Amino acid sequence: MFYLLFLNSHLEGPADEIVKKLPGGKVKKKDKQEVLIERSVRNKKKCITTVKGLETFSIKLADASKIFGKKFACGSSVVKGPSEKDQIDIQGDFQDELADLILEKYKEVTSKHIYFVEKEKKVPM
Repeated sequence: MFYLLFLNSHLEGPADEIVKKLPGGKVKKKDKQEVLIERSVRNKKKCITTVKGLETFSIKLADASKIFGKKFACGSSVVKGPSEKDQIDIQGDFQDELADLILEKYKEVTSKHIYFVEKEKKVPM
């Protein structure tokens, strides 16, 4: 009985120590918790603001897209990105206002997690 209790207590541990191992002994890396905000231009005058990385904070992208669309009175949708991860596209140039709204609505996201993508470089907020 004592041996069984010792064995069970030895197997249990903090959840942080559990690492997902892939076949061949490789260790899967966790995604970095960062939010990337990027502005792209289409048709010379029209802008699209793209938000990537909100799902790493356990934020539902559909709900966030709905909030952004209502706040900025524009079209907002969840689309598949080129890297097979979902991202939010917002019609219009809302980089600065979007960063403030994310900080206000989602307390788990801090200003050190938000980056702007300008000319293929990540710039901290």
